[in-house]
Amino acid sequence: MSIAVLRTADAWWVETPAGASRIDTSAVTTAELLADRAAIESARNATDVVAAETLSLISPVTAPCRVMANMTNYVSHVKDSGMNPETVPLTFFRKTSGSISGPTDDVIKPPHVKLLDYEIEIGLVFGKTLTVGTKVDASNVADYVAGLVITNDVSARDVQLPKTQFYEGKSYPTFTPVGPRLVLLEAGEFDRFGELALTLRVNGSVRQDSTVADMIYRPVESLKALSKFQRLDAGDLLLTGTPGGTALKAPAKPIEMIGSLVPPSVKWKVFFKKQAKNPAFLKDGDVLELTCSTPDGALDLGVQRTRVSYR
Repeated sequence: MSIAVLRTADAWWVETPAGASRIDTSAVTTAELLADRAAIESARNATDVVAAETLSLISPVTAPCRVMANMTNYVSHVKDSGMNPETVPLTFFRKTSGSISGPTDDVIKPPHVKLLDYEIEIGLVFGKTLTVGTKVDASNVADYVAGLVITNDVSARDVQLPKTQFYEGKSYPTFTPVGPRLVLLEAGEFDRFGELALTLRVNGSVRQDSTVADMIYRPVESLKALSKFQRLDAGDLLLTGTPGGTALKAPAKPIEMIGSLVPPSVKWKVFFKKQAKNPAFLKDGDVLELTCSTPDGALDLGVQRTRVSYR
């Protein structure tokens, strides 16, 4: 049965049906905690607990670490982006680990950003080193993935698009909320990854609602590709893509064709002027609520609830 790990500023905890049990460990980083499995198991069976809702939780993934992400990896998102799901390539980008924040921290919009968007994603947390050249397949992929977390790949679209790169527009502080739970998987549980359902609400209204069945490249394919060029270590994080339903949508094909005929500066000025009228982009005070679980709740990544701040 999976183990739900929580983190506060001064401790690590195991969440049990009776409450949260403190882990007796000297671990400071996620990697160090994952190496102290005996302490996790001991806390799992402890009877000295506190109410989990009384804890002030922070991200269970510690920085610094590598933060990798799949690009356009759900059929619905690929279509929203104006691309063909049949031909979209397996592609990755990087985010800074300085963008990681907690499951209740404010998402802070930088003053110059105008188009703030959301992307619910399942994060894979690595439990051991994946060196370049490692052979990954269905039989051993679970050996490298220690657990799962909810993540939000917050995006500054007006920075991302005209620069034609993702790194800056997705890497501002608080642009990767993580948690609340790091759900550590036990033998056979990774096989249930395909049953996970993801939902993101803004002010109670559903914006994204999908399942992993919509995912194009599953973790085994992603790790197989990453192992050809990217070392990953315990505590590193891979975001696996987002479903359709983000605020940003590709323009209609005729408009896109017209846009290709004008200078880029003109095209982006027109595009962003129109997007500024899109009410789906995040506004000051908006509350985001993200959930991810299997239908029976056997794997439940918890509820991430954050607030948008324009300060």
